[in-house]
Amino acid sequence: MAPYSGKYAEELQATAKYIATPGKGILAADESTGTIGKRLSSIKVENVEANRQALRELLFTTPGVGEFLSGVILFEETLYQKTADGKPFVDVMKENGIIPGIKVDKGTINLWGTNGETTTQGFDDLHKRCAAYYDAGARFAKWRAVLKIGELEPTELAIQQNAQGLARYAIICQENGLVPIVEPEILVDGSHSIDKCAEVTEKVLAACYKALNDQHVLLEGTLLKPNMVTPGSDAEKVAPEVVAKYTVRTLQRTVPPAVPGIVFLSGGQSEEEATQNLNAMNALKTTKPWALSFSFGRALQATVLKTWGGKKENVKAAQDALHVRAKANSEATLGTYGGNASGEGTESLHVKNYVY
Repeated sequence: MAPYSGKYAEELQATAKYIATPGKGILAADESTGTIGKRLSSIKVENVEANRQALRELLFTTPGVGEFLSGVILFEETLYQKTADGKPFVDVMKENGIIPGIKVDKGTINLWGTNGETTTQGFDDLHKRCAAYYDAGARFAKWRAVLKIGELEPTELAIQQNAQGLARYAIICQENGLVPIVEPEILVDGSHSIDKCAEVTEKVLAACYKALNDQHVLLEGTLLKPNMVTPGSDAEKVAPEVVAKYTVRTLQRTVPPAVPGIVFLSGGQSEEEATQNLNAMNALKTTKPWALSFSFGRALQATVLKTWGGKKENVKAAQDALHVRAKANSEATLGTYGGNASGEGTESLHVKNYVY
């Protein structure tokens, strides 16, 4: 059977291609209520809807940010929120040339019979939810699968379960007009080498594309959100040029040219480190048939959050901080980023066993 060719086929391809526009990337603002609570508590701000709305309004109304962003991933609550003046966030984004997206998974659960490996839940009523999200203005979606590197991990069971889950989610999204971001995140936790990370990432991505093909997903209407290939968090760091070489080689071996864009997660890297690594990939002289861009959450928001501190008088300074980081990552998608964007953003954002 051929890949998906239903009524949304042309729209899916156009959306995916637009999101992968060189010079632009995605702001991941899809933290669940619990996760954003941790962010807010770090700046001593209460986790109530008014404060969550205020933070997201700050992000989405940053002047000029549409020059550097093609998409924003939202949590369900945020998809239906409005600015203080009553304008829906979805409309604010569209006016700035930014496509709204939506996180559709319901988090991870234990994969029983394994050593703490997980699979992702959220298939109950996924079809119905995707249709509702499309009606609300979303045009792409995200589903995060999580794998870890250990002595015997990831197991073949975990690889296959997560690959099949991502493929099933992807085809349900496409049936409802949403471009699926396929996100098989291999956690950076551990002391493994960059060679081990490359080996595991290759194996995982190969399994994902086999599953996507088996389930008739239209690759031209998808995006990939992988981890960068790096040493483990407890191992010695390597230069951005080394990360670039290993990561791009891994993608060349596994990701079909039909995929229009690869939008990396930052995986707990510091803001500056994530930007430098992305820039090195785009500066690399080798075959890259897909756009290499970003889908950063913490690596776009850490300095913004600290600068804001929950105070109205700090909104402009916080928006300026977002503008600086978004511009730096925009340049990194073109391989033209020249160095530290602001003198900040060098603090590690790694959280062990990170969950949303």
